[in-house]
Amino acid sequence: MSPVEKTRKTPRQPRAQASVDFVLEAAAQVLEATGEAGFNTNAVAARAGVSIGTLYRYFPDKSAILRALAARETEAHRLAVMAILNEDNPDVAPDRAMIRAFVRAFAGRSRARRIAVSALLAEADHAELAARFEIDGREVRDARGRPLSRVQAFVLRRAIHGAMRAAVLEGVDFLLSRAFEDELVRLGRAYLGYPVPRAA
Repeated sequence: MSPVEKTRKTPRQPRAQASVDFVLEAAAQVLEATGEAGFNTNAVAARAGVSIGTLYRYFPDKSAILRALAARETEAHRLAVMAILNEDNPDVAPDRAMIRAFVRAFAGRSRARRIAVSALLAEADHAELAARFEIDGREVRDARGRPLSRVQAFVLRRAIHGAMRAAVLEGVDFLLSRAFEDELVRLGRAYLGYPVPRAA
């Protein structure tokens, strides 16, 4: 079992899954309200309205809660990107839509998400973590219409994801700005050989 998904017990019944969901939502609320200083299993259990015994049935410690919370956030991002890619929106280019989905997935409750993602980055297997942000079956091509090699695809994705992840973890004030979005789009398009305008 990977560090990202480590819990004491995997919930199988709807009631058990609901308890886990309550705990994770409560964890996000506690993190947002108090930061790491006030984050502990007692505070999370109280906010979730469950006993400490119920919490420990699924999460052995607060680190496990953080990892599960971060995993939930990355899965929400992946689903958001897939939904955008399956839309036919002529007003937003697919590359911009993907970048926008990622950034917005980490918008709101930014304090809680930064803390959770930091915990995930500290303990997760990096290949596994990167796989969570891949979009299956989507072939990226350069400006000449050639598919990228595995090496090129790796460099492009990690460059863009690295910048976005750093912006989230560092809490930059331009995370949701159009300027940041534009620079990420320019980075990707320049790597693929498309003409890009100079930055303003």
